[in-house]
Amino acid sequence: MRKYIRHPADIPINYSINDLGEKNNKNLKNISNGGMCFQSLASVNKGTVIDISIPILKSKSHISGKVIWCLQNRDSYEIGIKFLSESDEFIARLIEQISHIKHYQIKILKTEGRKLSDNQAAKEWIEKHAGEF
Repeated sequence: MRKYIRHPADIPINYSINDLGEKNNKNLKNISNGGMCFQSLASVNKGTVIDISIPILKSKSHISGKVIWCLQNRDSYEIGIKFLSESDEFIARLIEQISHIKHYQIKILKTEGRKLSDNQAAKEWIEKHAGEF
């Protein structure tokens, strides 16, 4: 049984594997307070430490995680990581909120025809949904 609820997230991430120095660009699949999952074209060994950055965050936040599972899914792999510090868990909550705001922004464009800036979407989403988050 999971300790944390996983939330879908499809924002871009960059990750590098410390041992290999490789950099990869992927989309996050889901995230929770304890970790995250993303897809990779390459298998990553359990226990490997990965450095993750989130380009959408202007503060250039980095998260360190340890691979806890790697599952093949057709021609790619799903990589599950566990965050290594509490500050990484805070960043995860921020990423989760950004994902909700991005989805809200798209929904408003489709349903109301209003094109919101990132700041406008964030303000509206917070006013409507921050209490439940």
